[in-house]
Amino acid sequence: MLVETAIIVLGFIGLIWGADKFVLGASSLARNLGVSQLMIGLTIVAFGTSAPEIFSSAFSAWEGKPELAIGNALGSNLFNIGVALGVAAIVSPLQPAKSLINKEIPALLLVTLATGAMLSDLYVGFFDAIVLMLITAYFGYRLFRNRMRREESAVQQAEELPNWRAAAYLILGLALLILSAEALVQAASSIALRLDVSTAVIGLTVIALGTSLPELAASITCVLKGHHDLAIGNIVGSNILNLLVVLPFPGLLSPGSIEKELFYRDFISVLILTLLLAYFCYRSVKGDSRISRFSGAMFLLIYCGWFTVMILQVQRTAGI
Repeated sequence: MLVETAIIVLGFIGLIWGADKFVLGASSLARNLGVSQLMIGLTIVAFGTSAPEIFSSAFSAWEGKPELAIGNALGSNLFNIGVALGVAAIVSPLQPAKSLINKEIPALLLVTLATGAMLSDLYVGFFDAIVLMLITAYFGYRLFRNRMRREESAVQQAEELPNWRAAAYLILGLALLILSAEALVQAASSIALRLDVSTAVIGLTVIALGTSLPELAASITCVLKGHHDLAIGNIVGSNILNLLVVLPFPGLLSPGSIEKELFYRDFISVLILTLLLAYFCYRSVKGDSRISRFSGAMFLLIYCGWFTVMILQVQRTAGI
């Protein structure tokens, strides 16, 4: 199992580094060809921030392991709020932007509830994927009209590259994303088989943790620099993309039934953390307060509680 663990670590490195090079090459090439900064931010940069989850989940579904992809999406959302945002709030109480309540939080609630409706029958199929894709198209249209200043600013600060070098980075980054995702899925599946646990559990833990490390690092960095709105916006945006972009893959490529725990244990935990985040943001904006260290500790405690329950259920199922 040591070999599989090493492959997973290398796979995470390849996904993160590949996404970085893909975004750098694609944004530089697009800029050289006269594409607007806003368009680059709406497409290339937005894609790059969720590329690890997208590619690993797409290959999971392609390999006939839809529960690995679903576990990755739900586990990433749990980690993003429970750990990344929880730790960020403990480091420094967070002040969410007022626009968050009007736009991003309602969008996250809508997408989370739609996901719950999709998973409630314990079956993910073609119709479910189409519904999520339509919601994605709607939000994409809204984003195109209204915002993405943060991504636009990030693109403006990107390194200038000649066309040949930008194209090389684009191809290299894409190749790394594909190869790393394939290696990651194969190694994770092998570990699940050796430990006699479901691929959903591996997706909820190992894969979700690895693909969410960029969000954790970005949130803490934003907090240390005083950019609280970016710290929260990073988590909210990532969670929306995880559900809208990642979950259609199982429905399109590998439709079928899912474990009941994915809904009754894992999705319900995602819903609780999401509702709690919405409440704290609303209270902070309306009451002129902050998401306190106590609130951050509550996020972290709920995540630890979910993780403990999951491990106990896995042990009981395996007869340990």
